[in-house]
Amino acid sequence: MTALADIPLKTIRGVATSLRDYAGKVLLVVNVASKCGLTPQYEGLEKLYQSRKGEGLVVLGFPANNFREQEPGTNSEIAQFCSTTYGVDFPLFEKIDVVGPGQHPLYAALTTAKPKAERDDGMRKRLEGFGIKTGGPGEVLWNFEKFVVGRNGEVVARFSPDVAPDDAGLTEALDKALAN
Repeated sequence: MTALADIPLKTIRGVATSLRDYAGKVLLVVNVASKCGLTPQYEGLEKLYQSRKGEGLVVLGFPANNFREQEPGTNSEIAQFCSTTYGVDFPLFEKIDVVGPGQHPLYAALTTAKPKAERDDGMRKRLEGFGIKTGGPGEVLWNFEKFVVGRNGEVVARFSPDVAPDDAGLTEALDKALAN
């Protein structure tokens, strides 16, 4: 795996780890939030994880409170919410910043590797239509943006937050990554 694998992380329970623990797997890295209009995607993400983990897919959730404070809870509250509301079994990590001056190094690396999300123009326009200021094209747009990391640790795709977990384009990118 690449240097991406060496970035220090902590699980939602506070255990030190890194993406190296998932070497040889295809990763779907998603910044998540419990009080967002897109929060129901947890259900689809869990379904995707359960159906494809045998092929080597791991969904990784990174709670972030960067967008309209839609993830205000503590790590333990987030873990409880995800477990009881959506039955989330995929790995969750501690709450981090995915944009701004406190941006976690993982998200700095992901956005540098893939500066533009596929199909983010529609969501960007909708957010701006609601008077919500969005960052530059390289920044994470909103909760539930998705990065696909191949088995070799390279970022191979990035999708807009409103791309559902069962979207054909996302499925195609995962199929291709899993085949390699």
